[in-house]
Amino acid sequence: MNEQAELFSRYLALLGVPRREPGLDALREIVRVHLTRIPFENVSKLHYRKHRGLRSLPDLGLFLDGIERFHFGGTCYSTNYYLYQLLENLGYEIRLCGADMSSPDVHMVSIVSMEGREFLVDVGYAAPFLEPLPRDLATDYVVELGRDRYVLKPRDAAGRSRLEMYRDGALRHGYLAKPAPRRISDFEQVIADSYRDEATFMNALLLARFFPDRSVVIHNLTVVESRGTTSAIRTLSNREELARAIQESFGIPEDLVLDTVKDLGQLRDIWT
Repeated sequence: MNEQAELFSRYLALLGVPRREPGLDALREIVRVHLTRIPFENVSKLHYRKHRGLRSLPDLGLFLDGIERFHFGGTCYSTNYYLYQLLENLGYEIRLCGADMSSPDVHMVSIVSMEGREFLVDVGYAAPFLEPLPRDLATDYVVELGRDRYVLKPRDAAGRSRLEMYRDGALRHGYLAKPAPRRISDFEQVIADSYRDEATFMNALLLARFFPDRSVVIHNLTVVESRGTTSAIRTLSNREELARAIQESFGIPEDLVLDTVKDLGQLRDIWT
């Protein structure tokens, strides 16, 4: 077995799923398990920039090391790209695609073609997309948890899929996923830009972990625990308390978190 094959076998072992023939049920299992076992978080991004000078994606080995040693996950670029690679390795007909937010291609997703249908796979949006999202829609496809509501619209004339995120009934965020296949090198500059001093994830914290019926999200000094249609919100008093809360809910070591966040300036609101 070559090194790359060993890494993908290790990846599957971390997820706790067996290698199976491509199929919709197998895809659903991988997406669900990936989202529940590997969190969205940018602590690792800050940590690797500070201690390794990283300004690009961690390689797959480092990505998996972080999961094993520190209970890391990643932001959209690492989690969505490495899941794309895993699914491609497993034999899925899949393409990596760009998605526009306030600027072009600042998000990436995967589109899987199967059984004459297409599904959007996104484990990197800090959202409860526990299943592949169908793109062949006649009406809106809605995912709700706590105070958040996500609406995937039917494809437009150009084959693009618009995702809207509402919080407490107000539109707060979203993206436009484009169906053209892309290469990871196409995102090289936007990934490098995401490490700049003024970049969003260099000035804020966001961690999200999802379960079949609930979620825990830490955004700066706020902890939001959601179940069904209700959310409980509590405010932390300082960064020491924040580090403890992250260890309790995500398993990332408290001392590592504190070392990472102590140098951050005023924490920025991700959703603005």
